[in-house]
Amino acid sequence: MEQNSPGRRIAFHNLGCKVNSYETEAMLRQMLAAGYTSVPFAPGADIYVVNTCTVTNIADRKSRQMLHKAKAMNPKALVVAVGCYAQVAGEGLLEDPAVDLVIGNDEKSRLSELIRAYEGAGEEAAVLQDIGASRHFEELPGGGGGERTRATLKIEDGCNQFCSYCLIPYARGRVRSRSPENSLKEARRLAEEGYKEIVLTGIHLASYGLDFPGDAGDRAEYGAPLLRLIEEMAQIDGIRRIRLGSLEPRLITPDLARRLAAVDKLCPHFHLSLQSGSDTVLKRMNRHYDTAAFYREMEALRQAFETPALTTDVIAGFPGETEAEFEETVRFLEKAEFYETHIFRYSRRKGTVADGLPDQVPEKVKAERSARLLDLNRIHKARFEEGLRGQERTLLLEEPDAALGQGFWTGHTPEYVKLSVYAPEGQAGEEVRVTVGENGRALKV
Repeated sequence: MEQNSPGRRIAFHNLGCKVNSYETEAMLRQMLAAGYTSVPFAPGADIYVVNTCTVTNIADRKSRQMLHKAKAMNPKALVVAVGCYAQVAGEGLLEDPAVDLVIGNDEKSRLSELIRAYEGAGEEAAVLQDIGASRHFEELPGGGGGERTRATLKIEDGCNQFCSYCLIPYARGRVRSRSPENSLKEARRLAEEGYKEIVLTGIHLASYGLDFPGDAGDRAEYGAPLLRLIEEMAQIDGIRRIRLGSLEPRLITPDLARRLAAVDKLCPHFHLSLQSGSDTVLKRMNRHYDTAAFYREMEALRQAFETPALTTDVIAGFPGETEAEFEETVRFLEKAEFYETHIFRYSRRKGTVADGLPDQVPEKVKAERSARLLDLNRIHKARFEEGLRGQERTLLLEEPDAALGQGFWTGHTPEYVKLSVYAPEGQAGEEVRVTVGENGRALKV
């Protein structure tokens, strides 16, 4: 293999969550600075990097498929597995002939260095740390990619919750937070580069800052570091919108909701992970709340914000989920009326508590329950969007709408409702005032 980086062609493929997307963009940025040339994930690259995911069995399978695809596209290329599946599979992944180099979740900032070391002296085909022992936040400056409108900013890694179905604490380690100074520094850089919207993300975003010295981590302090960061970030010139990634329950209090609503740049779009509308299922999941507490948080947001878009995740067919428990979930979703509900069929994961639980639900039943929840989601999504008709909103223009023709643009409202508008003089990153219409259309005010 060639060992000189200038001009060498490197291709990335990302799997999984927004945190992974951020890290893929950051690794690409790192490799471009080192002199590599970015090419599509297609035949002809010298190096293929797959940022893997392990949230479900399907994610594991897709990770392996993409690694095999990379080697098939160029058998002489260096194939690098990074990310969550690589961390969990460990050195055993090297038994797969498609994989040359395995890099764990706390080593992505050293990608260029590790590739050179491997190719230069055959050093360490697997670079993996004890992720559970890590207590530092890996600085990995990223970017937004594409048009200069929306950029993701990772401010937290790891999770301390240990839900009974989840491998992520084993793949990502414990909560580790980016310092406010470095978080704000990167936000300023992104603003200077022209990004208008910043999406704050992390593995367990609600725990941001609870590992800082002086933060007790008890209920009174939960959410305070995140709130302070949002308030300070809102003061940065050039940033027009701040959006939050997924939030775990137990964060929102009436006081916190009021203070969040006072930040005029904060988008009224909150993703609160429910997972089940049955208290007995939540207990088996080791989720540390019940549906009554969850609903109180929803009400606090709805009282503080005019029309917040509340979205969630639900797992269908968790071990032992009875028909009665499933019906409890249906009734709760009917009561809660989320804007969007992301439905996942339970995926059995070796090494988790849920894997050993009795009464595993048959796949056919999971599919039936998932289909019913998807139907309910379509009703609630349409109802929320219908409720916005005739109201004025700002639309952040993102890209031309080729389907509608010359002069049309697509963009998102603060609630993250996608609309198209005729704006022949528009440009990416511009905010326009619109009246929400029918079928995803809007009219300029």
